Amino acid sequence: MSVSFHKIHTIEKYKIKWLYLVMTAFIILNSYLISKNTYWAIAIPVVLALALLFVFAFDVVILLVAAATPLSVVLRDMDIGISLSIPSEILLIGLLLFFIVKLFYDRDIDFSFFRHPLSILIIIHLAWMFLTCITSELPLVSFKYLLSQMWFIIPIYFMGILYFKHDKNIRRFLRAYIASLLIVIVYTTIRHAKVGFDEEIGHWVMYPFYNDHTAYGAITSLLIPVSIALSFDKSHGRFWQWFAIISTILLSIGLYLSFSRAAWIGFLGGAIVFILVLLKIPFRWILTTLVIVIGVFFAFQQQIIDRLEKNKQESSANFVEHVKSISNIRTDASNLERINRWQAAIRLFKERPIVGWGPGTYQFTYAPYQLSKEKTIISTNAGDKGSSHSEYIGPLAERGLPGTLIIILLFSFSIYYGFRVYYKATSRHHRQLAIGLIIGLITYYIHGFMNNFLDTDKLSVPFWAFYAMIVALDLYYTKSEKLSLPNASSDTQDLKSPL
Repeated sequence: MSVSFHKIHTIEKYKIKWLYLVMTAFIILNSYLISKNTYWAIAIPVVLALALLFVFAFDVVILLVAAATPLSVVLRDMDIGISLSIPSEILLIGLLLFFIVKLFYDRDIDFSFFRHPLSILIIIHLAWMFLTCITSELPLVSFKYLLSQMWFIIPIYFMGILYFKHDKNIRRFLRAYIASLLIVIVYTTIRHAKVGFDEEIGHWVMYPFYNDHTAYGAITSLLIPVSIALSFDKSHGRFWQWFAIISTILLSIGLYLSFSRAAWIGFLGGAIVFILVLLKIPFRWILTTLVIVIGVFFAFQQQIIDRLEKNKQESSANFVEHVKSISNIRTDASNLERINRWQAAIRLFKERPIVGWGPGTYQFTYAPYQLSKEKTIISTNAGDKGSSHSEYIGPLAERGLPGTLIIILLFSFSIYYGFRVYYKATSRHHRQLAIGLIIGLITYYIHGFMNNFLDTDKLSVPFWAFYAMIVALDLYYTKSEKLSLPNASSDTQDLKSPL
């Protein structure tokens, strides 16, 4: 016994000596590099700590992604044409590589969730994107875009399903993301208050965390329904319930002060759907109404456009006037520029209707397809401000008609399976969460008619996380898979590494 104790004591002393040796070597190396104005060695401990987390506790890394994304800042290298959101995209790239390694070397992983219809559709989405990269006008640009989509979707959706199979992790992820976003909202509101909440300045006061007030408005609109759902959830304790209530208030302030008309309209649309759900209006009636509205628009589109052209209401700090100005396509430069971009995208689509011009190529190809009579004072031919301003029309130009149909199916499937969870859930907490996720996604689907942000980490991370949460809940309630989702009251311990 004493011999064994002596061996253990000797091993511990040996480890401590090695620890001191490594620390001393690091200090000497770092001191030398700093004297030469080289600072990369400072990051070594952080990299090593992250490597250990990736191997032994990937769930912590996912929480780090959630917490880091709202606070991440975009760094651009114009020489090689690469921009990364730091540190969120670095973490996402690490998770992607970790997932690929696990996919090939870990045979104990249950990948049955790949058979879920939404998972199959996402795989088709990525496969079609890959095919259109091959036929792209600018293959290098397209493959870079595809890679960015892969590190958004694969870690957050596919790994997320494994992580969210414990519903406590769903709430942890949402709290981490919302808590970081609240820091941005407080920072933005304070800066905004210093200039008297001026509308024009309100377009950029969220910089450097968000480059555009519309993206800032979109994320607040997306998260408010979920925050409201958590506000009514008593199962996670009084503290977190009050946290959700305060978060809802601050998110609402952020949405209002974003002065994003598209975000306001998206949130209003989500609220209307929620009211229809509360009134228990049959889904087929809602669908029929939408079909009629769309049919009327296409039947009388010229008359509608003529009517809109008579609206001269400009953007305003007044809430009613600002919302009203969204239909001004006669003098409002922002609205006119959107139409210019849409028209250019449609012309691109007509020339290549099946495979499009390639993912991520719109901003480099649309300039020659603008008409001089449609250009505005904010139009550009340089491709430095290029966005299609639509989650539907953009894919039409870049990935052809199949690309847009896949997007529409993705959006539709998420709502269908979200409602399936809502109606099948036996837990009140899960029903509240499901409707929060559905309404949050609907706010963005409506917003997506006027802007597109799924090529950024700021929107992609929560967006694909919402999808993973819906699928995790759906798999639990359909009981068709082996995923286990403990109820909120369960004492089941969360797995540190489901992979």
